[in-house]
Amino acid sequence: MTDLKVFIGWDSREDIAYQVAKSSLLEKATVDVDVHPIKLQELVDRGVYTREVDPLASTEFTYSRFFTPWLADYRGWALFCDCDFLFFGDIAGLLDYRDDSKAVLCVHHDYTPKAGVKMDGKVQTTYPRKNWSSFMLFNCDHPSTRKLTPELINRESGAYLHRMQWAADDEIGALPEEWNWLEGWNATPDSGFPKAVHYTNGGPWFKDWQDVAYADRWIGMAKAIDPDFRPI
Repeated sequence: MTDLKVFIGWDSREDIAYQVAKSSLLEKATVDVDVHPIKLQELVDRGVYTREVDPLASTEFTYSRFFTPWLADYRGWALFCDCDFLFFGDIAGLLDYRDDSKAVLCVHHDYTPKAGVKMDGKVQTTYPRKNWSSFMLFNCDHPSTRKLTPELINRESGAYLHRMQWAADDEIGALPEEWNWLEGWNATPDSGFPKAVHYTNGGPWFKDWQDVAYADRWIGMAKAIDPDFRPI
């Protein structure tokens, strides 16, 4: 039996980021983990994703991330994370935070971006609860999580979805900062390594983004996966 289902956002421009996130997660995992990419085109082809193109969406998984509970058949616990993650911690540690009273758990960042542009020239938007939805541990059986049907995801605003207005405030549990450690924003942990690094402004797969924390580790993993890796 799988201990945790994991869905990682996939973007056609950033396949190597997905591959490193997946590999670094599995490398440290001591529990049975089932990892899948969330590919927007596959959801479109299945006829379940029908949203209009949002010019402010910075990735292909801006909205498709909320299909995680649906993809997990609304059963058990499932993790979603963006593709721009590098894991140092054992994902088994997340299981200790499971709480049946919560619909979802995440790091409650109080984050205001310093720059107006991120990554490969995409607009850096600012809104309440920013980055909360970049790493979500879903209780897929919870009634509030079950609200995340394809119909609702296609219909509701980005604010409603990303601010988790589909759940009551007391149903949004907290995870430690080290599980969604924002590179360039959060202080370096005393141990020297967070559980999961989030390259929210840009990572080593982009040109001119090699001078970031833990870049050597990320690049080493990328080259092990693809010896011909070059930043895009």
